[in-house]
Amino acid sequence: MKRFAWLAAVAAMVSLAGAADVARAQTYPSKPIRLIVPAGPGGPNDVLARLLAQQMPQTLGGPVVVENHAGGGGRVGARVVAAAEPDGHTLLIGNTATLANIPAFSKNVGYDAIKSFTAVGKITDSFQVMVVRQDFPAQTVAEFVAYAKANPGKLNFSSSGAGNLTHLSGELLNLKTGVGIVHVPYKSTAESVTAILADQVQMTFSSISIVLPHLQQKTIKALAVTGPKRAPELPDVPTMVEGGVPDYVVTSFFGVVAPAGTAAEIVNKLNGAINDALKVPTVVASMKRLGAEPSIGTPQEFSTFIAGELAKWTAVAKSSSITID
Repeated sequence: MKRFAWLAAVAAMVSLAGAADVARAQTYPSKPIRLIVPAGPGGPNDVLARLLAQQMPQTLGGPVVVENHAGGGGRVGARVVAAAEPDGHTLLIGNTATLANIPAFSKNVGYDAIKSFTAVGKITDSFQVMVVRQDFPAQTVAEFVAYAKANPGKLNFSSSGAGNLTHLSGELLNLKTGVGIVHVPYKSTAESVTAILADQVQMTFSSISIVLPHLQQKTIKALAVTGPKRAPELPDVPTMVEGGVPDYVVTSFFGVVAPAGTAAEIVNKLNGAINDALKVPTVVASMKRLGAEPSIGTPQEFSTFIAGELAKWTAVAKSSSITID
């Protein structure tokens, strides 16, 4: 009887807690929602946040205010949200850097990408393309890898900065194939691509929109795209997996997370508002201009995705001496 009474009491508490969560969700939002951008105004993070801030109130029935918290490569803004009350009124526009690369490669993060946040929903995905000079003696990724193994230490790849995703994409290729191509960092994407044209390096990874004019002019050639499927802009260019590198996918993503402990009902309400925004034609068009594709999904799918990205880049960090502190 005592055990039955105890179980009944526990069930009652669970029921009351669930009822409280439902009640909070029904009155949510009760004040303006702060959408934290871990970067300064004007960049992709900021543009995406402002697109959501314009559209989400139509579903939520309350205002969304964008706040820029630049610093630490995204750490500052992420820490603000990690420390916030889990009431759904403080959210982070997270991305590949804040939710995967920094936690994997930094010793001074100040938050846990998994434990500090509750995934709300992914916003966009975008991918890169692996390019070489037009006259490089390889037409496929497999041929490139074979050439690199036959000429150890002779191939370099450029990036738009140490710790940048273009750098880490090359290091992931090293890990997956064992080729040991040497990294040469530059100050910008433009310089990184120019290094290919000037034959200072043999290969680089870059966003498709940046190198598309060069591909059209045939001054460089594409060997593969880093997405799970071929890019609409380059339908004849295979994926890295098709090119012979198993399990190679590099995604530049953006998504919304809330502080850990945010009620599921509130998370689902926010997810619905984000997905509604991603269906608006003007929002989709704006995202495509950024070279990104809207990514509609559930909080659970985004949570699983973040965990996978963190595991992938942690493996690269362990196999290299790279740090991005």
